[in-house]
Amino acid sequence: MKKNKILLIVISVVVVLLISFGYYYIALPAINFHSPGFWKFIIFVMIIITASVWIIQHDNSGSKYKDIQGKSIKIPVIRFKTEVARIIFKVLAIFTVALIVVFIIGSIASSPIVNAGRYQKLLTVENRDFKQDIKEVAYDQIPLLDRDSASIIGTRVMGTMVDMVSQYEVSDMYSQINYNEKPVRISPLQYGNLIKWFTNNKKGIPAYIKVDMTTQEAECVRLSEGIKYSKSDHFSRYIYRHLRFAYPTYIFDDINFEIDENGTPYWVCPVKKYNIGLFGGQTIGRVVLCNAITGEMTDYKVEDVPSWVDKVYSADLLIELYDYNGTLKHGYINSVLSQKDCLQTTDGYNYIALDDDVWVYTGITSVGQDKSNVGFVLMNQRTMETRYYEISGAEEYSAMDSAEGRVQNLGYEATFPLLINVSGQPTYFMALKDDAGLVKCYAMLNIEKYQNVAIGDSVLQCEENYKKLLQDNGIIKESDVVEIKQTKSVTGVIETKTAIVTGGNTHFYITFAADEHIYDVDATVLYDIVRYDKGDNITFEYTEGDGLYQVKSLVKSQVPKQ
Repeated sequence: MKKNKILLIVISVVVVLLISFGYYYIALPAINFHSPGFWKFIIFVMIIITASVWIIQHDNSGSKYKDIQGKSIKIPVIRFKTEVARIIFKVLAIFTVALIVVFIIGSIASSPIVNAGRYQKLLTVENRDFKQDIKEVAYDQIPLLDRDSASIIGTRVMGTMVDMVSQYEVSDMYSQINYNEKPVRISPLQYGNLIKWFTNNKKGIPAYIKVDMTTQEAECVRLSEGIKYSKSDHFSRYIYRHLRFAYPTYIFDDINFEIDENGTPYWVCPVKKYNIGLFGGQTIGRVVLCNAITGEMTDYKVEDVPSWVDKVYSADLLIELYDYNGTLKHGYINSVLSQKDCLQTTDGYNYIALDDDVWVYTGITSVGQDKSNVGFVLMNQRTMETRYYEISGAEEYSAMDSAEGRVQNLGYEATFPLLINVSGQPTYFMALKDDAGLVKCYAMLNIEKYQNVAIGDSVLQCEENYKKLLQDNGIIKESDVVEIKQTKSVTGVIETKTAIVTGGNTHFYITFAADEHIYDVDATVLYDIVRYDKGDNITFEYTEGDGLYQVKSLVKSQVPKQ
């Protein structure tokens, strides 16, 4: 009996250890008292240990009989084989309950309910001037796509990679970064499934997708050496496990996929910092950069992160911090009841490239109010710097509805607006997509006078229509218009002429021999273009556009004889 008892104890200890290790290996909690996951892990282990002691030391002979409606019912009684076992069980049970109580109290004590003032001061907001900060920029620096459209284009490019498409898929990450001073979205490939990981993990993931948000072109960037550490890897090469075993006490936030100036892929891994109580007031304290190919890691203080890194603070975290700042000015009770002077972010956000960083843009509205904004904020994803601009006007979704209303017969859907400066006017810029998610045309809408909406098949055409609309309505004078593009003239022999239908209108894309540019001719305006064909000599005036040169006029004397 004694040997059986010892064997049962040994088996129980082994089972507890295996279950605990399995939980840790899968959940990967940080060994840190500020980590809720660590508390849950400890409570789970204590429950397992307490239950094991009860199972081993419980005396099954302990029972009593009770008469219920004339029947004698046997009822088990919790009785232990020894007094020592009873004391151990009681201590373990009390300790487990105490942990649960401390966890609950710690969560409440760390919340905004009792720390409203400290939460409100987590973020410093600076009032800034729109015209001074947001300069007019060329449209080759403005992202024309949203994440969903970038994903569609990236998936199509992946479909052409016949040597990879059967083994790999495109991850849905599509992080927006600045690369060589242009906004791009990048996303790594991932293994199709566990079987494909086993057959391909030695060479790693061979490429990542890069989508230029200005030209709407996607590229599958092949690597000389494959990515060995990723979210789709397994065992020690699973990126979160790789990080956890190297930094067991770090509480990692969501990690991001980025590339440095040389195109080398990295995982940017922000480390959470809790500033209030056990679990409250999260910001970012450190950043670990992990080379996705070699697995080599470098630990930085958040202020020392290399400048090529664009995303340290997630958009959701920055928005949460601003909402604390805007709603808790007069305490938590005010934020719930009277809501005096309470401001909050609107639903949705977008990204703006500014000062070689990526900034989160979102509108600001009064709590309880909708359909209009009192201003907007820009929040730097690398430094947490936050700028507030007091400009009242249309709320973003109202602007999207207004733009969609201009093309309601086509059923296009507007992307979440970008904030740009057009002739000194704060302007919402949106792409309009069809049911397939492809961009068909563009819209510009004045934030302050949001009934003024202009549509164009190209960005340049949209801008011209918008500026004319502003002038016609007396919002700007002709002298206020900043012409970024100049009209030029070109003569050449047509090498190719391709018809394209966009927004329901036919355009001809023309190229000349010994000329790398593509010229866009709107056939609904310049209908004489149908008279020309390959080999004809032609002269026209054009302006430089976003990937295409927009033809403004044809020279009539050059029309070929029929």
